[in-house]
Amino acid sequence: MELRWDAVTIDCQDPELLGRFWSELLETEVRGQWEQYVGLRPTSPGLPRLVLQQTDDPRPAKNTVHLDLHVPTVADIATAVARVVELGGTEVADREQGGQRWSTVADPEGNVFCLVADAD
Repeated sequence: MELRWDAVTIDCQDPELLGRFWSELLETEVRGQWEQYVGLRPTSPGLPRLVLQQTDDPRPAKNTVHLDLHVPTVADIATAVARVVELGGTEVADREQGGQRWSTVADPEGNVFCLVADAD
């Protein structure tokens, strides 16, 4: 049996709101809506797509899994953070460890993800 990566699904309260946020941030489009799901097109052929699933489950205090989005250079992190904030997200923290720089940010519902750049 061959398995392939299909999608990353984020549980949320408002999949339409997060669909708009993530499609703008990732510069892709909404592929479609079905019942409690909003699916985005993959950002490139062969990559997984992002799906937002409406759920009434209580939100955990912290994500147990999160996305890392690559930013071309350390200098681009600030621009990427500003874009997240412009789209309704929030900046959580700016970090550096062992020559690696990243910013932790959150989408409008507080789902945390990181903007990571290679060391210059």
